[in-house]
Amino acid sequence: MLFRSIVLNESCIVKIITKQLNNNAMKKKLLAAAVAIILLLSLKAQAPEGFVTGTLKMADGSVHSGYIKDNLKKDASVIFTTNNGISKKKYNGSTLNAVTINGVEYRCIMGDFFKVICAGKICFLQKKSNASGKLSYNGSEAIFASGTEGKMGDYFTYSNNQLFHITSKTLDVFINGQLSTCAAAVEKAKAINGDIGLLSESVIIYNNANK
Repeated sequence: MLFRSIVLNESCIVKIITKQLNNNAMKKKLLAAAVAIILLLSLKAQAPEGFVTGTLKMADGSVHSGYIKDNLKKDASVIFTTNNGISKKKYNGSTLNAVTINGVEYRCIMGDFFKVICAGKICFLQKKSNASGKLSYNGSEAIFASGTEGKMGDYFTYSNNQLFHITSKTLDVFINGQLSTCAAAVEKAKAINGDIGLLSESVIIYNNANK
């Protein structure tokens, strides 16, 4: 009787060990499968060469997320794909309201792309393309973009659907016009010593006062 009990116990132990080994083998298989899935998802999520994550805001207000290649300086356009570069489409500024490229927002105005430095009642922008005379197509119809004044790197404001080019000659007009209702913004603007890029601080003050 004692011998039978020992044999049964040994049999149970063998079954337990075998089951544990099977469980470990299953765990290894599951782990390997999980790693394979993670690697596959990582490959799918990787941007194609030359592209970064971004979004397009179309003229109809719809938003599309995917990957974007920045051709702003080259020909005032972006190339967009959602499937790792297998299918790509080119968009000009005239067909878009805005784009976000690697977390940076750009507004599209009259075919040009403008980097948004600060936004609010007054948007302070920097020109990043030159669309003047660029050819694009609406179906089979050829369209030449009018573009905007100024050169790439110039600063602008955009308010009430009006684009205003800020230069050393128009700086006082901007300060005494658009900023005139906010004394703190005017004071800050008059202290920039000709560095137009620093006007962003004045615009932020103005926007905070006019929310």
